[in-house]
Amino acid sequence: MSDKKVASVVVGKGGVHVNAGKRKSGHTSVDVGHKGVTVSTGTKKKTTVNAAPGFFYSYAATETQIHDNRNVAVFFLEKDLRPGTRMNLHFTRTSSNAAFLPRSVANSIPFSSKRLTDILSLFSVLSDSPEAEALEKTLRECEEPASAGETRYCATSLESMVDFSSASLGTRDVLAVSTEVSKKGTPRQAYTITPSGVQRLVGSKAVACHAQPFAYAVFYCHVTHATKAYLVSLAGQDGAKVDAVVVCHTDTSGWNPKHLAFQFLQVKPGTVPVCHFLPQDHIVWAPRR
Repeated sequence: MSDKKVASVVVGKGGVHVNAGKRKSGHTSVDVGHKGVTVSTGTKKKTTVNAAPGFFYSYAATETQIHDNRNVAVFFLEKDLRPGTRMNLHFTRTSSNAAFLPRSVANSIPFSSKRLTDILSLFSVLSDSPEAEALEKTLRECEEPASAGETRYCATSLESMVDFSSASLGTRDVLAVSTEVSKKGTPRQAYTITPSGVQRLVGSKAVACHAQPFAYAVFYCHVTHATKAYLVSLAGQDGAKVDAVVVCHTDTSGWNPKHLAFQFLQVKPGTVPVCHFLPQDHIVWAPRR
């Protein structure tokens, strides 16, 4: 698989530079330095940061959810991660106008549920609006204590996300990957892993960051141990091409036995690696080498 979708990350005196490839259509470049934040996709169209939920290992699915989603390959086994495997998938993107703030600006803004009134006033958000409810939910989730064995952090700037990821991985030489789809608004459909295959990322742990709804870009990041991360090339039934990020959890012994994954796959916790695709707008950080 070509590495054109893999972002290089350089941390230095000039700030943080993230580049996902040459500045052609569909390629994103994010620069965070002394002049603030610049986001470019190689097109004139504005790119936004989107919100999506994190991945919760304690989640227990109901029988209704399983029945309604029986034909959807939400989870799969690592042994199926090979060229020719066919899955029914839907890669979604949640629209948001949130943008990155420089760390100096983000740090000057209160980020606490106790200061919710001040935050709503600062961003001119009505207290009884859905936006206010979403902001409060994000703040409270970011304040929840970490689960046993989990390291978590809500990054309010790109610089802080890079710092947390590199510190968690024990190296400043890191790369960031996310799922990218060639077509917008692709339907739920059959995708096949292409002959170009599967590319394993380095390391046995990774940092997964999930965009949260807020007045500016906020990412819930957590360290995933006993993890393998992959880049997978997929071809959709309608011709869509996807460079997808896959995370395989090699130790699921601490998960809820009624988690959706086990009910889908008919396996028990701790027996086999469980894999899942990441939606668009989620980022996985891994060592470069």
